Amino acid sequence: MIEYALLFAMGCFGIGLLFNLWRIARGPNPADRILSLDTMVINVIALLVLYGIFRETQIYYEAAMLVAMVGFVSTVAYSRFILRGDIIE
Repeated sequence: MIEYALLFAMGCFGIGLLFNLWRIARGPNPADRILSLDTMVINVIALLVLYGIFRETQIYYEAAMLVAMVGFVSTVAYSRFILRGDIIE
């Protein structure tokens, strides 16, 4: 029964990723694109954790932590680029 719940949750997060991709492509302003990118990172983290539970292995949890760190840095860098036009001062 847990397998069906995991597959359903993975499908929902996959659909969420498609909606985020659509918002990145069609966002009316850069702030919407930044928020969509950040939400996309969160959805990828959730998919990795769910897949780790599904496969019963711990390597995907470490990958989720790496994606979280890279996603945070990329969101901050993209925001600084939009605000100031330069990432490194």
